[in-house]
Amino acid sequence: QAQLRLELRVVVAAASCPLPPLDPSPRRSARGARSMDQFQALKISEEKKRYIVEILNPMLEEMVAETIHKMPKDPVPFMLQWLEHKKILEDEAALLPEDKQRIVAENDKLQAEINSMKGHVHAVVTMAKDEPAAEEEEEEDDDDDEPPPDFERPMGNRARQSVSAEAYGEWNTKKAFVAPMVTKSEAQKDRLKAVLSKSFLFASLEENDFNIIIGAMREVEVAAQERVIKQGDDGDFLFVIESGDFDCIIKNSEGVEKVVKTCVPGDVFGELALLYNAPRAASVMSNGQSVCWQLDRETFNHIVKESAQKKRNRYDAFLAKVPLLASMDAYERSQLADALRSETFADGATVVSQGEVGNKFYIIEEGAAIAKKNGVQVMDYGPGDYFGELALIRNQPRAATVTAKGPAKLLSVDGASFNRLLNVSDLLERSQQVYK
Repeated sequence: QAQLRLELRVVVAAASCPLPPLDPSPRRSARGARSMDQFQALKISEEKKRYIVEILNPMLEEMVAETIHKMPKDPVPFMLQWLEHKKILEDEAALLPEDKQRIVAENDKLQAEINSMKGHVHAVVTMAKDEPAAEEEEEEDDDDDEPPPDFERPMGNRARQSVSAEAYGEWNTKKAFVAPMVTKSEAQKDRLKAVLSKSFLFASLEENDFNIIIGAMREVEVAAQERVIKQGDDGDFLFVIESGDFDCIIKNSEGVEKVVKTCVPGDVFGELALLYNAPRAASVMSNGQSVCWQLDRETFNHIVKESAQKKRNRYDAFLAKVPLLASMDAYERSQLADALRSETFADGATVVSQGEVGNKFYIIEEGAAIAKKNGVQVMDYGPGDYFGELALIRNQPRAATVTAKGPAKLLSVDGASFNRLLNVSDLLERSQQVYK
């Protein structure tokens, strides 16, 4: 240990020699010379001497010079910080340009996540402050969560049935909420975005809400013939299908099970129960190896429910007045409402053209339209009237050109949703009577 302390004293003395002398006297120069002589006389290997001269000394010279320049009150923390900073600079200098870009991108991403979390924290604090007021309004809000009048109507032997429902019991209450964050790879995020873009519940969400939903969903692998939900059970999740198909099965009062619908990629099941707090109205079973994305009740209620419910409430009363849809129950109308897209047309604008391939079904919400076949007017349309069904039912080109008569607002449904949600045989029978 004595030899080690002597070596360190010699090293420090040698490191001090190149510095401009504060005392230029012959006595100072003599001390420096003696230090170097002592260094050369040390009983250490040449390898260690080279290490001291080539690596250790330059660093100590720089650190001692900076310490003397700054003259900190406590030099030890100063020197530790200086060494740490020097290491960071050396590591940064050793990085390749592409590595630097990658690290900068990762830092930016982390900073964005931090900012997002700060926003969540701020929202939580705000909601916590407003909690007393929220509790006073809760009873009024519960009125909006009541199921529609025919929610529990017995299910007949119709072409389409309710697909799902969910947990009953404690009503949702307003509370401070932070959505869960489930770790995902970029590939998983891309897959999930593609799936949700097909879903009517999620496609119209604002970007920030959409990203929260992406973060909260959990991937679930489903084995063949596995029942994801069971009729009559409580439930706390909805599911979005990424791959595979699922049968929706309802058991009647006699215990006989019947498949009432098959769900395909992009479909959602379990959402109606989250909206209306009811037991599962159907069992859902996979037909093969499948992948779903699961969303919890809390996130759905805080992010998706309000938007979906407003849209459903807006269109439910209107759809109930459309003669074609009179046989639909509340479940079916709510599913159709999810699928509707609002489109506006100026006076004289063409909605569909004779001879083109049809891929949409239209219902007039506001305004009027006229249909012409080979230039001759054959039909007038007003609010509640519909057109475009023949091209979808028969897979034929459009039979007539339809144009807006004055400004018009139309509701459209794409071909896949049309065939999935509407009673095609009923439509065909009505169309034959109208167009014959």
